[in-house]
Amino acid sequence: MALIAIGGSVGAGLFIGSGAVIRMAGPAAVVSYVLAGALVFLTLRALGEMVVAVPAGGSFSDYARLAFGPWAGFTIGWVYWWMYAVLVAAESVAGAAILGRWVPGVPGWALALLVLLSMTVANLVSVRFFAETESFFSLVKVATIVAFLLIGGLWALGLWSGSDGSGVSNLWEHGGFAPQGWVAVLAATVVVLFAFGGVEIITVAAGESAEPERGVASAVTNVLWRIGLFYVASIVVVVMVLPWHTVDPALSPFVAVMERVGVPGAALIMEVVVFVAVLSVLNAAMYTSSRMLFTLTRQGDAPRVLRGVNRRGVPVRAILLGTVVGYAAAVADYLWPGRVFPFLVASIGAILLILFLTICASQLVLGGRVRRREPERLSLRMWAFPYLTWVVLAGLVTIFVAMVVIPDQRQALWASVGSVVVALVAYAFRRRWGSRPSDRVLELAGRPGAEGLRRDPAAP
Repeated sequence: MALIAIGGSVGAGLFIGSGAVIRMAGPAAVVSYVLAGALVFLTLRALGEMVVAVPAGGSFSDYARLAFGPWAGFTIGWVYWWMYAVLVAAESVAGAAILGRWVPGVPGWALALLVLLSMTVANLVSVRFFAETESFFSLVKVATIVAFLLIGGLWALGLWSGSDGSGVSNLWEHGGFAPQGWVAVLAATVVVLFAFGGVEIITVAAGESAEPERGVASAVTNVLWRIGLFYVASIVVVVMVLPWHTVDPALSPFVAVMERVGVPGAALIMEVVVFVAVLSVLNAAMYTSSRMLFTLTRQGDAPRVLRGVNRRGVPVRAILLGTVVGYAAAVADYLWPGRVFPFLVASIGAILLILFLTICASQLVLGGRVRRREPERLSLRMWAFPYLTWVVLAGLVTIFVAMVVIPDQRQALWASVGSVVVALVAYAFRRRWGSRPSDRVLELAGRPGAEGLRRDPAAP
């Protein structure tokens, strides 16, 4: 489960996207990663409290339903499914772009289909095969980052052959630690937050693990040092080895660091690692979209025909439906080359922020209920409840406001808000013409402890 969390969150956003963040904030990009990492870690801690108290597949959808009613579970469930269905498509296009440099002459849409089909097979075989595949991908990324930190760190400190010993001084030379100002650091934090997307997958995977309570508690507890190691420490090494103004936002700063140090074949090695990262995120996204769709069928918010599983317990129909967007993207990439990937990424730009806001709001409500009714279930607690949860919620709202103010972020924000509006309209149609929704989904599904989370009968 720990490796699944790494696989879902360590991808091209770190290996490539960090260059744009460094150019935006300078060496103070480290602060942006610390702030965003703290918000994500505390949000995951709040979610982990609920998951350990009452494990549930698709957990945040279930908890939103219990906290605020069926409309909340329906809306966040479908919006989250859409985010990962689109991510499947986006990663397929990104993977095809990398393959295209290795096998020139093959159409991009054909390579996208190849990438998509390979990960579809990995998910259809069995849950264990998915987990083992994701673990292998994650180990490759972990090994790469550890080697990067070791080599880059030694060079920055003047302990590597050929180092000029200027590494530490790059933190304050060339305009100071925050050469673009602290407003730019906040703007960079907005961008960085979405690089951490994927850590919440462990709570979805908890529903299929042998020991969900222990697995989630361990993963949530240890995710802080992983964020520090993989993100913050990596950025520290980059800004120490490279003067911030020399970083090309279109290229991987990891490659630039290895080339500066003098590692032979650095560009090819990192390109392979980025491709593995794309496959890893694609693999995790396909798993997550299918399990969320399966959860929606259990809640009665998706057609029951999608609920079927094969003899290995794999929700085949939910997986295949989640790939439909990916296949459509491959066709669109054939019809309109080069315009599909940016559109797909923009359409899911702020959904993760909406998810984190929902998680914290749900934990404020449910955390109070379970403390009043069944406090013995809180083996993993959110610290300083409810005050720290309110602090995290305020931080996330600040990020939301910043996206409204920053021109480059508005399109992604309004596109994501539009997705939420579409889901709310769909719920209104479902409520009008479908079966009556219920907020007792965990209790009806036989989840232990659901009574401690369910809304008061007199609640509106």
